[in-house]
Amino acid sequence: MKPNVRPHPGTVQVPTLFLDFDGVLHPNLAAPHQRFSRLPLLVEAIDQSSVEIVISSSWRFEWSLARMKSFFPESLRPRIIGTTGTAHIGRHARWQEINRYCEESAISNWRALDDARFEFPDPCEQLIACDGGRGLEHRQCEMLRQWLGDDPSSSSAAT
Repeated sequence: MKPNVRPHPGTVQVPTLFLDFDGVLHPNLAAPHQRFSRLPLLVEAIDQSSVEIVISSSWRFEWSLARMKSFFPESLRPRIIGTTGTAHIGRHARWQEINRYCEESAISNWRALDDARFEFPDPCEQLIACDGGRGLEHRQCEMLRQWLGDDPSSSSAAT
């Protein structure tokens, strides 16, 4: 499966968030009614930014991009621009998949919100790691805000 990519136009590098679902947007092993329970925290953390989202979750193997977008509030759906492609087999698989997407889309300003630390090299400055048993928490949201505070395409950076 070829990644669903959209090259970024212009010279300003739009920040891109690679997003995992299980262990991030809800705790691992969440009951169906608990799924996406941490999504409001993510929305609050990125709402005022220009960040675009690429889904790196393994859910991409089971669900279409359109279906996965439907899990998100209407306001975020246009910013979900694609999914990483085929699975990489080997060491640091998620990191390899993200890097392949970044190379194909000329992305250099990115972060990954993920609970699977073993899927990334140690250290990996682009990884914002979550505790998979709890999912996204305020600490990770603050890390997102700090990164996005350096967003040159946001209106607050122009002041």
